[in-house]
Amino acid sequence: MKIILAAPRGFCAGVNMAVDSLELTLQKFGAPVYVYHEIVHNKYVVNTFSSKGAVFVNTIEEIPENSVVLFSAHGVSPAIREQARARNLNALDATCPLVTKVHLEAIKYAKGGYTIILIGHEGHDEVIGTMGEAPEAIVLVEDEAGVAALEVADETKLAYLTQTTLSVDDANRIINKLRERFPNIESPPKADICYATQNRQEAVRVLSDQANVVVVLGSQNSSNSQRLRELAADEHKQAYLVDGPENLDVNAFSETDTVLVTAGASAPESVVQATIDWLVERFGATVEVASIREESVQFPLPKPLRAFAAESRKQSSP
Repeated sequence: MKIILAAPRGFCAGVNMAVDSLELTLQKFGAPVYVYHEIVHNKYVVNTFSSKGAVFVNTIEEIPENSVVLFSAHGVSPAIREQARARNLNALDATCPLVTKVHLEAIKYAKGGYTIILIGHEGHDEVIGTMGEAPEAIVLVEDEAGVAALEVADETKLAYLTQTTLSVDDANRIINKLRERFPNIESPPKADICYATQNRQEAVRVLSDQANVVVVLGSQNSSNSQRLRELAADEHKQAYLVDGPENLDVNAFSETDTVLVTAGASAPESVVQATIDWLVERFGATVEVASIREESVQFPLPKPLRAFAAESRKQSSP
């Protein structure tokens, strides 16, 4: 067996920032620290932090007054922020800056009197947060059929935004349909789909030609991880999306396979390595790293944590 290990893979800058933020919040304030929704959509990450005293909640009402809450990487609506203030919560914000960008675009277009078409998946945490910025102005579209069903009062005041973790190909198909139907529709000067989502999809697209099986590390509720599996399947590969090697079936592989291994933007490198070890132990696999692009993006910690992080580094240095 040959393993092609895709690069880039795994944690993106937004996930790194969010995970570091929760780790530092637990160190600074002690357990419990409440987190509104999963910090990132990954079972392993959530379980690890739960064991350290993080409490993941789906409503602000679950959080005792005067507690510490961290908003997840996916962002929240203004209504959630107001609920947190009403309960006198010490709220820290780990929203990915690329998600914040979409929120600010929604606010700008709504103030300008536009109807905003949001391309995304209904019920996803990021979509809920973005729509909450201007619920009276935003219409969600999930596919090309949704474009055909749109009813717009004023086609001269129309703009679109996208969820950051979509399939680039799927988003472009919907955008093309929007432009066909509404030639004057406006959009932000820079696309909303995040750099890491695009890079990981490109790696699967480029490298899957060399493999007959694709293993994507990531959780089922991770949108960007699902897109990687779907992309591999579209390339006519046997594709699996798993949290870790415990979800793999030894009978699904053979010693003659070439396996492309990658990971969604919220999957930690430790599960990637555990999966490689699993394949090596059972099939004597060799590993080849294939990099299509270097990533150097970093996002700053939330302001309330920066000084604490600097002090922690100073104390731990020799």
